Amino acid sequence: MSSSYKSIRKRIDQSRKPRIGIIRDFDLRSPGVKVSVGVINLLCIFIVIISLFPILWVALAGFKDLREFMSSTYLFPESFDFSMYIRTWTQLNITRNYINSLYVIIGSVVCALVFNGLLAYGLAILKPKGYTIVSKLVMFSLLIPATISLVPLFMNIQYFGMGGFFTPLWLAAGANAFFVVLFRQFFESLPISIIEASRIDGCSPLNTFMKIVMPLSKPIVIVVTIFAITGAWSDFLLPFLVLGNGPYQTVMVRLFIFSTEQTINADDLMRAVVFSMVPPIIIFFVFQKWLTENIVSAGIKG
Repeated sequence: MSSSYKSIRKRIDQSRKPRIGIIRDFDLRSPGVKVSVGVINLLCIFIVIISLFPILWVALAGFKDLREFMSSTYLFPESFDFSMYIRTWTQLNITRNYINSLYVIIGSVVCALVFNGLLAYGLAILKPKGYTIVSKLVMFSLLIPATISLVPLFMNIQYFGMGGFFTPLWLAAGANAFFVVLFRQFFESLPISIIEASRIDGCSPLNTFMKIVMPLSKPIVIVVTIFAITGAWSDFLLPFLVLGNGPYQTVMVRLFIFSTEQTINADDLMRAVVFSMVPPIIIFFVFQKWLTENIVSAGIKG
């Protein structure tokens, strides 16, 4: 009974502790601070409304037929008929494209974590001879625009006969200088004593990377995973050049081809855009808490 009472009392005392931040609970007693906080909240609400309005408009425009879409100026449709979305989904045959995009995402995430992580592990922890040169080359590659490197990349893909499948897209995600920089900065903040202890225990460098470094790097792993997912889903130019009109088109490639067809209507195009927006929105709501928490923890690590 006494232990239960102590735990309850501890929770009450913790709830009474003042919050530490830019604005404290004590500051809210001032009328001027209350007004400032109210203005900031209203400004944040206004920004959220402005940011969400285009998404809401596109989603509601998908419920309109062509006549209503071209003539009506109202935000909300006359009726919410989900059969229009079903018709456009069937017309696009987008199920297969969703599956193709899923394959691209899975392969891109695996390559982004393994290959970029291994390179960063070598630069930050192993540090072999010449690692400073490699590090400078990685940083220099960040200065090269992606459109410039796309031409030689595509030529090499065609030279090795790798076009028409997902492999080049996976390898491109595994050679991302930005991910290497993120991994390296985080690996350098890890306690070196843990790495040395694994070496003393006879753990090989690869096992150290897989069993010690990566489990300790969960924050940056989640961040890179989210970046890789969003990048693989929204990428268009390289999948369009590599996959072409074959059976492995991603959602973005299918959406572009669908928009160039002569029989396409504006309302069908709106519904197709909604199909391309749904997965990133779901990913944001699922991972946004982890993303913000891990970015904060990565920033204060060490």
